[in-house]
Amino acid sequence: MATFVTPTFRPVITSANYAVSAGHYLATQAGMRILQMGGNAVDAGVAAGVCINVTQPDLTNLGGVAPIIIYLAKTREVVTISGLGRWPKKASLEYFRDELKGEIPLGVKNAITPSACDAWLTALARYGTMTLGQVLEPALQLASEGFPASRLFTHMLTGIHANLMQWPTSREYVRPDGTPYQTGDMVRQPTLAGTLRVLMDAEREAAARGCDRAAAIMAARDVFYKGDLAEKMARFSQEQGGFLDYDDLAEFSVRVEPPVKTTYRGYEVFACGPWCQGPVLPQALNILENYDLASYGHNSAKSLHVIIEALKASFADRHAYYGDPDFVDVPIDGLLNKDYARQWVERISLESAWKDMPAPGDPWAYEGKTGRAGYQPPAPQPGPLGSDTSYCCVVDREGNGFSATPSDGVRYTPVVPGVGVVLSPRGFQSWLDPRHPSSLQPGKRPRLTPSPALMLKDGKLAMTFGTPGLDVQPQAMAQLILNVVDYKMDVQAAIEQPRVATFNFPASQHPHNYTPGHLCAEGRIPESTLAELAAKGHQVTKWPDFIASAGALCAICVDTEYGPRAAGADPRRTAYAMGW
Repeated sequence: MATFVTPTFRPVITSANYAVSAGHYLATQAGMRILQMGGNAVDAGVAAGVCINVTQPDLTNLGGVAPIIIYLAKTREVVTISGLGRWPKKASLEYFRDELKGEIPLGVKNAITPSACDAWLTALARYGTMTLGQVLEPALQLASEGFPASRLFTHMLTGIHANLMQWPTSREYVRPDGTPYQTGDMVRQPTLAGTLRVLMDAEREAAARGCDRAAAIMAARDVFYKGDLAEKMARFSQEQGGFLDYDDLAEFSVRVEPPVKTTYRGYEVFACGPWCQGPVLPQALNILENYDLASYGHNSAKSLHVIIEALKASFADRHAYYGDPDFVDVPIDGLLNKDYARQWVERISLESAWKDMPAPGDPWAYEGKTGRAGYQPPAPQPGPLGSDTSYCCVVDREGNGFSATPSDGVRYTPVVPGVGVVLSPRGFQSWLDPRHPSSLQPGKRPRLTPSPALMLKDGKLAMTFGTPGLDVQPQAMAQLILNVVDYKMDVQAAIEQPRVATFNFPASQHPHNYTPGHLCAEGRIPESTLAELAAKGHQVTKWPDFIASAGALCAICVDTEYGPRAAGADPRRTAYAMGW
């Protein structure tokens, strides 16, 4: 008998009914638990997402952000939930520019309205089937009883230990003796558990008053944004010198919005709007559709060069045009126009790389308007990558899909006493130049990096997918799609392939580091390929194999040759997939 050799480090998870893939294995188990109880993809996705808030507080938080994209099989509709907060009314660009000398410091001054709680509960109320109590039970159990710290968890918290120690309210995330958590330590979050109980009690009380399921869930939501929890968050912000107050919380709500989309080789690809970096992915795919990537060879120098240059083009437009559409006129139809993409193709050289961020294109012409290119790049400013986020996705037996990218850990701002959450520090992704489309303004949403996605084929769900990774997110997601669609890989193989990432643009987070021409490539890419890329002008840095900075993709494919559900999860972090 011939010897079998596995093609991947992990098997592709095939199942007949449903699947979950999430950035932490305990969150994956929680999603499966909900599905096995009869819940749908949204019920399971919210359960998994809140469990990620519990098990990955280094990267995410119930007071953070949680953009969501959902496919509803019955109506074949795709909707997004803009799980992103807004700058407080009292915040101003001038204060940060003049009083703080151009800095957006750690602490409550960078806080915008917490949005993850609203996003989770809005999704559950509108599109779920179960009660909040049922869905929050796994997270409550993990928060109150605890879970063992993983290597990734202890690595991340050790790296931010000084921040945690300077904020007395955040010391729940260090050992009682003040030393960092070690792998295997039990992590308990009694304050956060108390908040989850408050939400569950509020739902039960509303149901007892005769509220239906959705109204009872939103009554719990109002306790967070208008009740005692909101008062505690506002009071803490004011005591610490922050801008967020009670009115900002009470008046806030996430939105259910249409997605942006494009087509790629017979698939429809959907992402969140330009309040985040979601459109980078469909923009890059529009450009790449003009190249016969399959004939170039997977991860050949020719294919990688084209992929990198297409991403550079999309990031140049991101920098020039993306911002909160409530404040900025974003030419999104022009940016996603196929003819506009071909203009970028004409500008891309197959022989040489852009050595700095190219000038943006003119998408206004494809909207029948005239406009001017936005903000121009700053001077080079090398600097390190920051910490990032997590991800989860679900496909249920009916073919509904859920895709979400929760974020905002305990690194950037202190935990609110008596609530156990942070005030979303996402303000650090704003610009302090008023010319920039994502400049700081009261009530404005910063341009967000977390950006979940999904893909349809013939109107039916084909794949849910996403990743953490700051500005690497759309890059890893694009390479996943190319591996699945152009190179015909199964989802796990597609996830495990070595990746590249360009940083030829100002980073999303303050101080917006910018390293022109910089390209990172994982070590499994042959030296000869890297040498060819360098000869084209790419400034190549070799990453270690399976580095966490390359992202941690999770994905579920539907109706594949491998089975009705085929799920994969990235071994680069703590992600896992399960199915049944």
